[in-house]
Amino acid sequence: MPLEPLPPLFHRLNREHFDASLVRDGLPLVALRWSDGRLTRTAGFYRRGRRADGAELCEIVLSRPLLEPLPRQATLSTLCHEMIHAWIDRVLGVREVHGPHFRARMEAINAAQAEFHVSVRHRYPVPAVAPAWIARCPCCGLCSPYRRRRSGLACRPCCERLHGGRWDASCLLLFERPAAAPPPPSLQALDTADGDLPLDPGMERSGDRPGGDRPGAPAVGPGPFRPLAWPAQAE
Repeated sequence: MPLEPLPPLFHRLNREHFDASLVRDGLPLVALRWSDGRLTRTAGFYRRGRRADGAELCEIVLSRPLLEPLPRQATLSTLCHEMIHAWIDRVLGVREVHGPHFRARMEAINAAQAEFHVSVRHRYPVPAVAPAWIARCPCCGLCSPYRRRRSGLACRPCCERLHGGRWDASCLLLFERPAAAPPPPSLQALDTADGDLPLDPGMERSGDRPGGDRPGAPAVGPGPFRPLAWPAQAE
């Protein structure tokens, strides 16, 4: 459905579920905006910090690409989810993500109405995008999709199996264009929640994350989303 202005929805939810506590002296405690179109891996987020010029930053951003084609309930659910984060931070002064305060408020909101359902995670349809590159290990043949080429990445399983866990140039990944034409657009269901940004199955170096609506995201090292590749050197 067409995007709705966020302030009226915010003020309504604030009155109904947050005792109007997210507005002081007639002004919201958090700014609201739709994303500029690049936020495609999470439905929305709340953040608070400082801008580059030192000015205070406190805002809720909702994903235009994900929520625009969905029913109104998806927007209400996502906005309310992020408002709970803002309420915990700005009103309660507590630092938590999806802890006991979040879950208690979520359950109270769900019990109070049936128009939408707030959850810790949402499963929204995300347009499937064909990978721009396929990284192939010359040793074992293992392949993995990438959004862009990387230099100096070696196959982790082969480095561990053949070289005692040390990076070795013989295991450097070969980046190739997909052989087949990209499939027609389809939809895949992905979990979308705060901070849960699906990532390439390799290891990114510090500051190498693609730009988007969420600046300052931490660099990702070895972990569950990085099973395939090892960088040439640690940073």
